[in-house]
Amino acid sequence: MSIDHGHPLGTVDQDVLDGQSAYDKRALTFYDLLVYRGSSPLFWRCSPRNFLRMYDTCVGAEHVEIGVGTGYLLDHCRFPVSDPRITLVDLNPATLDFTAKRLAKFRTTQVRANALEPLPLPKASHDSVALSFLLHCIPGSIREKGVALAHAAEVVRPGGVVFGSTILSSGVPVTRAGRSLMAKLNAKGVFHNQQDSLDDLRDQLTKHFVSHDLVVRGCVGLFRARTAR
Repeated sequence: MSIDHGHPLGTVDQDVLDGQSAYDKRALTFYDLLVYRGSSPLFWRCSPRNFLRMYDTCVGAEHVEIGVGTGYLLDHCRFPVSDPRITLVDLNPATLDFTAKRLAKFRTTQVRANALEPLPLPKASHDSVALSFLLHCIPGSIREKGVALAHAAEVVRPGGVVFGSTILSSGVPVTRAGRSLMAKLNAKGVFHNQQDSLDDLRDQLTKHFVSHDLVVRGCVGLFRARTAR
């Protein structure tokens, strides 16, 4: 494992910092249970199988994970090689450390960076990039934070894949219980998805990639997109 602090972070919007600060070491201990067995299937109506299936079919030998969470999906997915190289990118040093320890069996590099800024990684250097359950935590509308998709596209090789998932608030079915939890998480600053629509996500994928697939499971948009060859 190596640690790369990348370029200086400079001034990061306070809402961006607030969105990631909830994920301290204690919260991360319960994250998998609360998200993959709790909120995702029960409130967002999206089975964890959907995420793992996407990783199994999209993750490459040299992979970048933006917004690393706990590393659950990387720990459980099937890589195309036995010794993948994984770059972990996050603003939160707690999540970087937690995930790197979990993935100690792999070669990992930690990079502290803001997804809304150009990534401190070589251009066209990786096979795949994932942004899983990240966009709904970033302030602004999908039209504004879609720049994170553009930054991800810059670091994959020609024909590389950028994939991920996000919880949407409009253009998708949201249960009453899901709407209530979504409102509470937005009020706490953990979510910022009041303006996140399916149409806007589709528009951003069309804008930044030559092709993409976008499917909805419950109120979750799951996407995979490719750059030009």
